[in-house]
Amino acid sequence: MMTYSSFNFPCDACGKCCRSLHLSDELDELNRGDGVCKFLNEELNVCSIYDSRPEICRVDVQFNKHFSHKYTWQQFVAINVAVCDELKK
Repeated sequence: MMTYSSFNFPCDACGKCCRSLHLSDELDELNRGDGVCKFLNEELNVCSIYDSRPEICRVDVQFNKHFSHKYTWQQFVAINVAVCDELKK
């Protein structure tokens, strides 16, 4: 099985995904109650547990586990970038 952890995801670290957890039930356990991830360091706008963040926060892991049979890496990235763009509106 080919993995894509070495491929970069074009994240600009805006933090919108970490501030929009209320949009997905899958992220409830990370939600501190106001839609913001309990691990987001808001002062620095970074994940305080980035190196050990949950699988749901890892684009490459989600692709390899759930979507590689359905999309190419490039298609999956494009879909996720489109979601990012919507969150930024």
